[in-house]
Amino acid sequence: MATPVQMPNVGISVESCILTEWHKKKGDTVNEGDVLFTYETDKTTTDEKATASGTLIEVFFEEGEEIPVMTNIAVIGNPGESTAEFAPAGAAEEEAPAAAEAVAAAAPTTAPVAAAVQTEAPTGFVKASPRAKAFAAKSGVDYRYAVPTGAEGRITEADVRAMIANGPTPTYAAQGAFEGAAGTGLSGKFSVNDIGAVAPAEAPAAAVEAAPAYTDEKMSGIRRAIAKNMMNSLATTAQLTNTASFDAGEIMGFRKKLKAGAEALGLPNITLNDIIIYAVSRVLAKPEHSLLNAHLLEGDILRKFNGVHIGIAVDTERGLMVPTIMNADKKSLAEISKEAKELAKAAQSGSIAPDKLKGASFTISNLGSFGIESFTPVINPPQTGILGVNTIMTRVKEVNGELKAYSAMPLSLTYDHRAVDGAPASKFLKDLCASLENFSILLSK
Repeated sequence: MATPVQMPNVGISVESCILTEWHKKKGDTVNEGDVLFTYETDKTTTDEKATASGTLIEVFFEEGEEIPVMTNIAVIGNPGESTAEFAPAGAAEEEAPAAAEAVAAAAPTTAPVAAAVQTEAPTGFVKASPRAKAFAAKSGVDYRYAVPTGAEGRITEADVRAMIANGPTPTYAAQGAFEGAAGTGLSGKFSVNDIGAVAPAEAPAAAVEAAPAYTDEKMSGIRRAIAKNMMNSLATTAQLTNTASFDAGEIMGFRKKLKAGAEALGLPNITLNDIIIYAVSRVLAKPEHSLLNAHLLEGDILRKFNGVHIGIAVDTERGLMVPTIMNADKKSLAEISKEAKELAKAAQSGSIAPDKLKGASFTISNLGSFGIESFTPVINPPQTGILGVNTIMTRVKEVNGELKAYSAMPLSLTYDHRAVDGAPASKFLKDLCASLENFSILLSK
């Protein structure tokens, strides 16, 4: 019995996913548990396994298409079974008999018709992806004149683009009289005014193809989500950044001791970033800093959290991800270090669960390893603050009347001025710097 394959529902906040790769093609044998396709949400990439065995008898969507969740994208069954009942809206016509073969354009030897354009539209039903149809409608051309290159003779968006680029193409009104000639319409389209008046133009002599001046690359779903979130953050919040530095000698010496005895004590490789996460979680837990451990919601509601949930910015091949260490203020330094590494690894591999990427009450972004001395981190709404960690620099300060060099680490705090004023934000930075300069004392509390 035929079984539909759906784009999975991966969370209440995810409305659609991008089908990035088919691991099986139409006609292939599929066993339950086989990886069928890979899809991408705005946060992660996941392999989807088959839940039934049989033959992949129909595929409704191509790689690169954005598909609403719970939409049928393919059918597994026995060869010959009907799949019409499973076809999603916009793809039903593809269940009709295959289109007649494209009519080869008979052109003069001096003026061959571009391979991407047909001079006659195929009769009957024509297979085309929803994106190809939408782009053709937007461009005002008849997609049926494009030469299909997709699976099973399907016209793709790329085919429509190639048709337009290699023209001429007809408008809808003039499609019945189109014979491959260029016209006087917009962008050289063959229009009703050209019927009977425009003869097929000879193609210019072939020229040496120049290297392209640029390359257009479609943004990934994750990149689009990041762009949308960043624009929304800057457009809807009143962001201000304060920067202060502290003497990092204490935490550098502490980490050196940990590194020397980590194996004997069974400790993970605790980094300076782990130490900063620990210190931030303890300082934010203080009642006087609750405005920064909060969400500013619609309707002027300020939600203050009882626990400190630290988001850690992680750079991945797919873009910035922010997994969350929940209740960091209740965890030891070793627990924070271990969890931070596990979350970063999962984010970079693309295997992190969506639930691990939400719930943060405050975020830390560390660019110190890139040598950044100061930057302005962007708040992740509805949070009210984010801390930027910069590189360690050698500075000079006066100690007992003498100038001494020391290792300084600047911290940049961006806060939403709608919820937090400059004074309480500055007090948080001062408190955090003091705690890091006296980290051994902070650990004893």
